[in-house]
Amino acid sequence: MGPDLDELADAAVSFVAGGKRLRPQFCFAGWLVAGGRADDPAIVPAAAALEWLQGSALVHDDLMDGSDTRRGRPSVHREFEARHRDGRREGDSAGFGESVAVLLGDLMLSWCDEMFRASALPTVPAALAFLDLCKTEVVAGQFLDVVGQTRATLSVAEAMRVVRFKSAKYTVERPLHMGAALAGAGDGLIASLSDVALPLGEAFQLRDDVLGVFGDPAVTGKPAGDDLREGKRTVLVARTHELTDDAGRALLAEGLGTADAVAALTDLIRTSGAWDAVEADIARLEAEADAAIDRIGGTAPEVLGPLALIATRRSR
Repeated sequence: MGPDLDELADAAVSFVAGGKRLRPQFCFAGWLVAGGRADDPAIVPAAAALEWLQGSALVHDDLMDGSDTRRGRPSVHREFEARHRDGRREGDSAGFGESVAVLLGDLMLSWCDEMFRASALPTVPAALAFLDLCKTEVVAGQFLDVVGQTRATLSVAEAMRVVRFKSAKYTVERPLHMGAALAGAGDGLIASLSDVALPLGEAFQLRDDVLGVFGDPAVTGKPAGDDLREGKRTVLVARTHELTDDAGRALLAEGLGTADAVAALTDLIRTSGAWDAVEADIARLEAEADAAIDRIGGTAPEVLGPLALIATRRSR
């Protein structure tokens, strides 16, 4: 189609070169727990396809949040904004970057479907039902998140609803279901995997919330306090609103979403006990997931146990 497309394709490949690859790992874990062979090459494209889905979500997420960086590099819309400006191209640089980010995210979403369907496994149609659910749920979760940012406050229960659909189902539950379905799992195992995935996925996102405020930028690839600067009404913020006094709630109302208040809000989250409360939530959810893994038995503890630690006890 011509050399102009090179930079779009190259940007897609470059974007998925990093990251934790949690969704492919959970897909592979579901496959193994359901009896799939570890050395079967057919599982590879199906599991790897989820990195295109994640890439699509991140590119669009960064655009919606106005994020400047991702994984220690400029976010896609900022990168192409800079390319437009540095190349002295005609038109608006910011608009060009935003347009490319929309298109690149759409392209990666399309490639996810294409790559998943390319697996030679006869069970692909059954697994596709879970991929379809995954895509719908993550968009619904993103919309709940966007709506939540328009409200003055968000309760812990409301923030946890966003966590469940934007992260827990998308990151852990549906990838596990896809892998298990590809291995021919029945309804009983699928339900048991949900018992593991939902608390584990919620703990994963709560850890993300903590890292969004207290993480080391050299490790996370994002500026410290970025979630506060962007005004995200996370569970951590909802816990702070719940636990602080009237002065603290006034600081949240006035400072959330501003760069000047990041240090004060960070201190408020710590001193109000919200950070400790969220850490306790993570520990409780980890215990629920561990108990559910033990109930499945078989290879589940060996396969899912290490992944659970990677998801919740991480620094990035």
